[in-house]
Amino acid sequence: MQEQSFELLVDGVPYEVKATPFEFNSETRFSVTYNGGGEHIFTWDSSLGRLTAIDAEAIEIPDDLEVAIARKLQSLTFA
Repeated sequence: MQEQSFELLVDGVPYEVKATPFEFNSETRFSVTYNGGGEHIFTWDSSLGRLTAIDAEAIEIPDDLEVAIARKLQSLTFA
């Protein structure tokens, strides 16, 4: 998988998302930005059963947006 760009509409707010996969300790992670903002790192969280943001600024991502990004990435990765 290469860099992906996609649009999401979450809670009536449009988001333009860019995601780039990379390998870290033999697992695939994603560098994600939305609406031209800072980078967030998404990786698989087995306790949640989905991808989730793990970087220090992840708290800034609206919860519904994080879930929507994770779903989209999973659909692209496992399609």
